[in-house]
Amino acid sequence: MKRETSGVTAPLGFEAAGLHCGIKKPGILDLALLVSTVSGPIAGVFTKNRVVAAPVILDRRHLRRHLGRAIIINSGNANACTGAQGLAAANTMAHSVARGLSVPVHQIFVGSTGVIGRVLPIDRVKTGIQALISQLSVRGGRRAAQAILTTDLRTKTVAVRTKIGGRVVTIGGMAKGSGMIHPNMATMLAYLTTDAAIVPSALQRALKSTVDQSFNCITVDGDTSTNDTVLCLANGLAQNPTIRPGTRHYRQFEHLLAQATQALALAICRDGEGVTKVVTILVGGAQTAAAAKRVAATIATSNLVKTALFGEDANWGRIMGAIGRAGVPVDPHKLTLRFDNVVMVKQGMGVGLVAERKIARVFKQNEFTISVNLGQGRAHARMWTTDLSFDYVRINASYRS
Repeated sequence: MKRETSGVTAPLGFEAAGLHCGIKKPGILDLALLVSTVSGPIAGVFTKNRVVAAPVILDRRHLRRHLGRAIIINSGNANACTGAQGLAAANTMAHSVARGLSVPVHQIFVGSTGVIGRVLPIDRVKTGIQALISQLSVRGGRRAAQAILTTDLRTKTVAVRTKIGGRVVTIGGMAKGSGMIHPNMATMLAYLTTDAAIVPSALQRALKSTVDQSFNCITVDGDTSTNDTVLCLANGLAQNPTIRPGTRHYRQFEHLLAQATQALALAICRDGEGVTKVVTILVGGAQTAAAAKRVAATIATSNLVKTALFGEDANWGRIMGAIGRAGVPVDPHKLTLRFDNVVMVKQGMGVGLVAERKIARVFKQNEFTISVNLGQGRAHARMWTTDLSFDYVRINASYRS
């Protein structure tokens, strides 16, 4: 059977399935299963929100053994703020998959996304899990990617490949996220698979590093969720030399993983609730990377900036105001501000109406870059942000209905 060329089943040895189990309205997929044919290392990064969903509690516990085989995910119900009953439901999901696959329960990981505070209809989920196991296929990645969506308008999948030690290594992935998107482990679910042979410590290190460069650099609305989870499952079937930290092979793998995570992160931005603009924020010339990141984050999360982006109002003063209130020492006379290749501010002052007319045209593009140079050092940071539109308010004003 021909393999899928994108998504979580692109690497060797992975199968998936997605179906409707009865959480959402009839006909809408709401339960996904991802399985490796052999057990292998697994790495995870989770929300920093102190109110966490039951699946996050369970996954953190299972991750202590650094070994995984399958991931079961439901959408339409976050299973968050549901107390002991919610944790029991998450455990039931894991046990149901473990029994169906005849593997230890600690190798099963769980994800949930949707409305917070509602009891998960676990009997429907259990029935769905039995059906999912019978439907597992290398061609099931697309349905799995559909089944994890909530307010998303489109699926988000990726597959990237490179040679490591003379063997082709593949990383596949799927993600969901459209609202409640903000760094601090960006708000979404993302699942990555790889057929690379890699030790658990190297996989965890690579995932943490690449999440910091991708999912932790996007913001749609400044809200961080209770369910944020990124998992990466490896199975070694590429038969490459085993990847260990600090080696050339590790650097190759980390670069490949960064390609995958950045592609999914940008897909989340482009599919953000009500989004019409995706803007890259580049901050350079800072004394420290932390200072650069703080300035970038202040610009990226400013509602005044985001609404100006939506209105295509080239009000560069809002960006200067955000720089000044970021809590980082700046010398206004050293600031440079550029929109794509158009310099608007030099030595802290606007350069005139000709430049303003040019940046007004930049603001009409769907995607562009805002570059800030603080003129203080060599450190830099990057983030991606979106506009804040009427549709964002409409969607979230009636989310539960």
